[in-house]
This record gives sequence, structure tokens and C-alpha cells, in this order.
Amino acid sequence: MLLVFILAAGLWGVGYLAGVSRTARMTSVGVLLLGVITAQLVLPDGHPLRQATGGSAAMWLILAGFAVLVLVYGRVLKALRNRATPATKESAMPSDQFSETELERYARHIVLRELGGPGQKKMKQARVLVIGAGGLGAPALQYLAAAGVGTIGVIDDDEVENANLQRQVIHRDADIGMPKVFSAQQAMQAQNPNVIVLPYHRRLTDEIAQDLFADFDLILDGTDNFDTRYLANRTAVALGKPLISGALSQWEGQLSVFDPAHDAPCYQCIFPEAPAPGLAPSCAEAGVIGPLPGVVGSMMAVEAIKVITGAGQALRGEMLIYDALYGESRKITLSRRADCPICGK
Repeated sequence: MLLVFILAAGLWGVGYLAGVSRTARMTSVGVLLLGVITAQLVLPDGHPLRQATGGSAAMWLILAGFAVLVLVYGRVLKALRNRATPATKESAMPSDQFSETELERYARHIVLRELGGPGQKKMKQARVLVIGAGGLGAPALQYLAAAGVGTIGVIDDDEVENANLQRQVIHRDADIGMPKVFSAQQAMQAQNPNVIVLPYHRRLTDEIAQDLFADFDLILDGTDNFDTRYLANRTAVALGKPLISGALSQWEGQLSVFDPAHDAPCYQCIFPEAPAPGLAPSCAEAGVIGPLPGVVGSMMAVEAIKVITGAGQALRGEMLIYDALYGESRKITLSRRADCPICGK
């Protein structure tokens, strides 16, 4: 019996020194064990080879059965781990490291003096929530994903409609009827499999806003109704989160970074009350030129990158207004209101 163990150890050691794979070494030991069991079963009692290898097949059969159980257990454990672990090396990279593919992908960012490697690392570690996967949310989501923002949440209870496709370019004709958050998720992960997209197919409400916002560093509001804007604003202020808000109407768009934690006004400082019905018609009522959401939504993504990395000067305390019809843009200064019910003292 000792002879068999010595032979098995020899086969394993020689294979290891020769650079043979672990699977091949296990196969050679398995063949040796199979040969010993065969000899015990075929050769007559008292045969010298049977005596030299233990004299009985029972012990070797038990040992083989135990080895099979160990191998099966290892295979099952490995399969379970593979199911729980991201399939690609890209998505499994730690948040402070970049694969070769990522370094090549973000090379144009890394060579920018204002971003560099540290800025790209901050983006990979950032968690950004986008409210709305429509006109403003669509381009913002696309560019945040392409830029390498590590975790992007998107909340929207709407589904893709034919009328959306004139401006919401993250969605496709084949996506009509699909929830916008899942359509957006597919497009973003097809664009950049290195980012994590968290879709929330539901409406933002008071019941979930606090817990949802707490899980992110920065909020982008691309909604088209004042109730949600006010909810997003007061929740962001309560948690000290920066809020990048954009709005559209026909040929004109505007955006600002509302961040009272950095002494900038909040949304309600500038818009204390919702306008009367009919004074601020929606895009469905008033219309909107198709590329305008792309322009303003992309600007929101730029502001998000600036807030995350600290590059340049974000639009805190300022509002950028873009008039597409006449190709003009202007900035106005915004001030906090001491009597603001949300962020006032």
C-alpha cells in the first residue's frame, strides 16, 4: 500500500516539476488508482502484486469514492461562486484599479490636466442617481456610462413610447413598450460593460426618496413635473447631496447645480412655488426640438463630472440658459433666500 502512495507522490512531483497542469497530474494519479483497483479485482488471492498494493480492493474503493465526492463538491462550489461573481474581469476590477481595456477607453480623460488618473478614479468610485430616463435623462445616462462613472442608478416608472424616439436617443424602436429604465440599462451596458447600472422601475415618492438618495453621492433631476422636482430638492438638501437640475421648453433649456452644502441656493430658492397651470406647459403640450434635450442633458453630465472630480467650476449659484433657436447662451447669478423653507436659516 505504501508503494502506491509513493508512486502517486512521484507522479505528482514529476508532473509539477515538468510544468504539467494540475488536471493532467490528477488524471495520472487517477489512472494509477484505477490500475490498482483493477489488479485487486482481477488477480488471484496471494498474488505478489495484490499483496504489494494492500491485498484488498475494499480500501481502494472507499478511497476512490471519497476522492470523487471531494471533486464533485469542488465543482459545485466553483459553479456557485461563478454565479455570484461578475462574469467578466472588467466588471470585477476593484474600484481603485483599471484594466488595460479601461485605461485605453478613458485615455482621453486621463490626458486632461484637470482630470488625469485621479479624476478618472473618482469617477469609477462615484455613485450617481438619475431621476428620469426621458429627454434629459437619456443623454445624461449615456455620457455618464461612457465616461466611466462606476455606479449609475436610474428611476422612472414610464415605458418607451413611439413619441419618445424623436429625442430620447437611448431608446430604440424595438424598445417600445419596455420600461425605460431597462431599455436604458441595456444601452448603457452595451456601451460600457465596466459600469454598474441600477434600474428602479417605479415613481419617486416620499416613502422611498430618503433611502434611495442616501445610497448615492450625486443626484441628477431630468423630470418634467414640479412635484418630483420639489421632492428631489428637499430630499437632496436634507441629505446634503448636490442636485443637478435641468429643464426644457420648445427651443430653450436651462440647468444649474443646486448645492446648499456648498453655500449655493437650492431649487426652491429660485422657484418658491410651482407656476399656475398652463404657464409652464410640458414638452407634450408645447413641443420641443429633438436635439435640445441632448444638448442640455450632455451639459448635465459635464456638470456631474465636474462635481465628482472637482475640475473647473461647477454651476453652483449660477444658471446656464441655452437658446437653440438663436444659438445663444447666457448665465445668470442665483442667490440663496434666507426665508427658503428648505435650505433657509
